Formats: sequence, C-alpha cells, structure tokens
Amino acid sequence: MKVMKAIRYTAIVAVFAGATAILSGCGGVSDAQMAELNNLRAEVSSLQAQNNSLKDQKSDLQKEIAAKNAKLEECNKMKAETKANLDKMGNM
Repeated sequence: MKVMKAIRYTAIVAVFAGATAILSGCGGVSDAQMAELNNLRAEVSSLQAQNNSLKDQKSDLQKEIAAKNAKLEECNKMKAETKANLDKMGNM
C-alpha cells in the first residue's frame, strides 16, 4: 500500500515537472501582454480601494443604526414608564 502511494506521488511530481518544463519553453510575455497585465493590476488596486471605502461606509452606517436603535429603545422605555405613571394617576 505504501509502495503504491510512493509510486503515485512520484508519478504526479514527474507529470508536474514535465508540464512545467514544456510550458516554460513556450515563449515569453509580449509588451502588449505586459501592458495589459499592468492595466489589470491597476484596475484591481482601484477596485480594492473602492471596496475598502465602501466597507468603511457600511461600518459607519451600522454604527449610526445601532445608536439610533439604542435611542429608540430608550424612548420606548420612557414611554412605557410614562404610561405606567399616567395609569397610576388615573386610578387614584
């Protein structure tokens, strides 16, 4: 069993090594391809910056929502206390 795994592992390594050797001999990168790659890298960088900015905005909005929800909860609590006090006064 161990021998079969060793043979299989060796075969896989040999296939990858052969594929690497064949693909590396196929030629280099042209200037147009390099320019396109640089443009794509710049676009990715720009999109990542935009993504980070949007994440920051989302975080700020979530903080605002949490603060407003806390204030609303406080108002509801005060409303309930006021209603209870008015009900007590009405029963007197």
